[in-house]
Amino acid sequence: MCGIVGYIGRRDVAPLLLEGLQRLEYRGYDSAGIAVTSAKGGGLKTVKAKGRVRDLEAKIPARFKGTTGIAHTRWATHGAPSDVNAHPHLDPEGKVAVVHNGIIDNAADLRRKLEADGVEFLSETDTEVLTHLIARSQAVKLEDKVRETLRLIEGTYGIAVLHADFPDRIVVARNGSPVVLGIGEKEMFVASDIAALVAHTRQIVTLDDGEMATLKADDFRTYTTEGTRTTAEPTTVEWEAASYDMGGHDTYMHKEIHEQAEAVDRVLRGRIDDRFSTVHLGGLNLDAREARRIRRVKILGCGTSYHAGMIGAQMIEELARIPADAEPASEFRYRNAVVDPDTLYVAVSQSGETYDVLAAVQELKRKGARVLGVVNVVGSAIAREADGGIYVHAGPEVCVVSTKCFTNTCVAFALLALHLGRTRDLSVRDGRRIIEGLRRLPAQISEILQQEEEIKKLALQYTEARSMLFIGRVRGYPVAREASLKLKEVSYIHAEAYPASELKHGPLALIEPALPTVAIVPDDDLLEKNRAALEEIKARQGRILAVAHQEQEKADHTIVVPKNEDELDPILMGIPLQLLAYHTALALGRDIDKPRNLAKSVTVE
Repeated sequence: MCGIVGYIGRRDVAPLLLEGLQRLEYRGYDSAGIAVTSAKGGGLKTVKAKGRVRDLEAKIPARFKGTTGIAHTRWATHGAPSDVNAHPHLDPEGKVAVVHNGIIDNAADLRRKLEADGVEFLSETDTEVLTHLIARSQAVKLEDKVRETLRLIEGTYGIAVLHADFPDRIVVARNGSPVVLGIGEKEMFVASDIAALVAHTRQIVTLDDGEMATLKADDFRTYTTEGTRTTAEPTTVEWEAASYDMGGHDTYMHKEIHEQAEAVDRVLRGRIDDRFSTVHLGGLNLDAREARRIRRVKILGCGTSYHAGMIGAQMIEELARIPADAEPASEFRYRNAVVDPDTLYVAVSQSGETYDVLAAVQELKRKGARVLGVVNVVGSAIAREADGGIYVHAGPEVCVVSTKCFTNTCVAFALLALHLGRTRDLSVRDGRRIIEGLRRLPAQISEILQQEEEIKKLALQYTEARSMLFIGRVRGYPVAREASLKLKEVSYIHAEAYPASELKHGPLALIEPALPTVAIVPDDDLLEKNRAALEEIKARQGRILAVAHQEQEKADHTIVVPKNEDELDPILMGIPLQLLAYHTALALGRDIDKPRNLAKSVTVE
């Protein structure tokens, strides 16, 4: 995996493909490549390079013209980053070029069979198998060559194929990895992410799993991998090219942290119902009678989305009094879980394409469960598979490390919890209290962000740490987990999160001056319990940074955040720790928007 871009039309293709790859750089990658041809024929021309898109661009010769092409940024799964392992992959005759996102599970078996037939492989990748199979197919049409190949494949893929004998088309296919078509004026685009398309068109078609498409300059058609025609109506995407610019910030992460007040206002807009002290969530496709029949809520996500789900589960239990919990989707889908007809399942994903979450959704749907999606990308796979859901309206999130989408997802869960609560036993008074708290959030977020210079100075005091401990209790524990993840992702400092109540059951053995502790200390009914944990740490000469609603006497430093309603406080308490992670990473000289080894949208297992 990571990023696919393709174009067919009349324009010089290489600059368009390079621009598209640059717009996908945020997804994380280690090499890049490009293949071009012309509708007039002349064969394929290919350039590949380990490193950044700029390294690829520097290798492209002056005479590299064409009007059709495909390009790729690779995040290594099979084989180390190298020029040879970079996509596109070609057959020995140089007639077929393939770019691929996903993982071919049976690649080793297919490779052995091909080698037994005399095929020599150049790369270590699973993708090269596709190239040889397509090239060796005896089918007459390119579409049939690709279709025959895909019948042999087990695993996930989003692919784009060029063939020198069919220079008037690009054939693409999807199974578990996103493929989006862009509809232009006598030109067509394809990409794995709309970010690569919005500078040229806002009319898109998103392929479903098991669907293929043929793109020509003035037309496209979609069909299943079995050959049955499908009907694809273009939709208009909301986001514009300017949404992907840095807007005067040095990094996307910094920009997105500072967009959170506006983003939260956007997720609330038009959804609050003051008359009945509830919210409008029409996209749930869940009426009051069905909502009252829910006996349990199970939230599934990965990474940051899982942590948002933990916060969401607590809010649902507190406000709706429905048993709720969150679980990593990657674990849920493999443990043969009991699927209860009275359980509401909620799938959480920023991209709406996270493979582990999507696979869990598909398994749940197969077993007859009701599934809601909480996603950011309209028309994404999870949004289409789910029975209903909530769009979080965070806007494009370009940095690999999620910030504003995490915050908006937590707010979306607050809306869901309020909605479910008001269909059950949550009082009008409590409903109004939560609504007033939600409306205060944007201004309070702005207030926290005004402390950035002070947080930056604090971050400099922790750059020497080799490890950090994050603790919180009940509402604070998911905040500690997410803050720990942020620091790991962007600064590469080891960090670990524990419930504050668990310190005395083992982690206290780690406490010493060299191990700083970040403590989440909300002003709620557990305040004194949290202060007792600070006492335990201080008694063992541990350094403490507290995030609290008031100065903490036992802490070496305190970041004071504004108080909201108890249930909503976790939404605010994570924001200063995003800034702490950011400035720690900045001081250490990290590549903040593209942390090593990570990708934005994880569409492989």
